[in-house]
Amino acid sequence: MRVLSVDTCLAAASVAVIEDGRVLAARTEPMTRGHQERIAPLAKAVAAEAGITFSQLDRIAVTVGPGSFTGLRVGLSFAKGLAQALSIPCVGLNSLEALAVSSGATGFVAAVLDAKMGQVYLQVFDGGTALMAPDALDLGAATARLAELYSGGPATLVGSGATLLEGVLPEAVLLTPASADPVAIARLAAARPAPTHSPRPLYLRAPYATMPAA
Repeated sequence: MRVLSVDTCLAAASVAVIEDGRVLAARTEPMTRGHQERIAPLAKAVAAEAGITFSQLDRIAVTVGPGSFTGLRVGLSFAKGLAQALSIPCVGLNSLEALAVSSGATGFVAAVLDAKMGQVYLQVFDGGTALMAPDALDLGAATARLAELYSGGPATLVGSGATLLEGVLPEAVLLTPASADPVAIARLAAARPAPTHSPRPLYLRAPYATMPAA
């Protein structure tokens, strides 16, 4: 199975192509803006590097959030449009799970994104099994949730919000990548059953906006 993954949820634009688990090509370009202009040329370049055309793909993988509201919509629109044009499945994956898997850590892994305004997006895993659904929590609630779920052993906090919870698990390893590994995203999608519906954005909270000053 050939899978192309797309990730624009966080502070990078990332694409990878794998074939039966083997990496054919992958690129990650750090950016906080400009995903919309960059993702299509990047996907085309990665496919060319992999030695395939889009028509040879079997599946598209895309992160659906949480993350940048604009960024996740860019990736979703591109991935869904490409999958529809090719008549192949499009698999949506949440960015917290993608970060957890990208870390390569075993045992207790908490994926944490800085959601601003005193909140984090949090999902916790143990041995690869999710202990909770993705959630938007204030720092106090996130601290309590980690303490509640942690039962000892090696621990890892991964994501842009990891330092915000530093000290909650004193022995935890902190990892702060700008984004998930696109190869990990592609492999996750390859292992999933074919979806029965189109992926939808995972916002976890309403957008924050302020009215312009009078």
